[in-house]
Amino acid sequence: ENLGYLYESHGLITDSGGMQKEAYWLKKPCVTVRSETEWKETLGSGTNELLFHDLTDLNKIINNNAGEFDENLYGDGKSAEKMVQLITEKYN
Repeated sequence: ENLGYLYESHGLITDSGGMQKEAYWLKKPCVTVRSETEWKETLGSGTNELLFHDLTDLNKIINNNAGEFDENLYGDGKSAEKMVQLITEKYN
């Protein structure tokens, strides 16, 4: 249900670690109301902004585009295949 709401939204204002990543995958701008994040890689691309002490820029930030989305930010989805290949090469 949460993902459905996020999908239909313009963006996300959150203090949740998990929802930041969902916003990234749904290409939604995200403002994280915390002083730090577990997902530091989402900060550099402009898809996620930390805002903690001074919330005056909240409206401006959430109305920006979601930044640069990199579909390979967390890998290409082929890590299992690569692991099998490496193990097979090593032990054959």
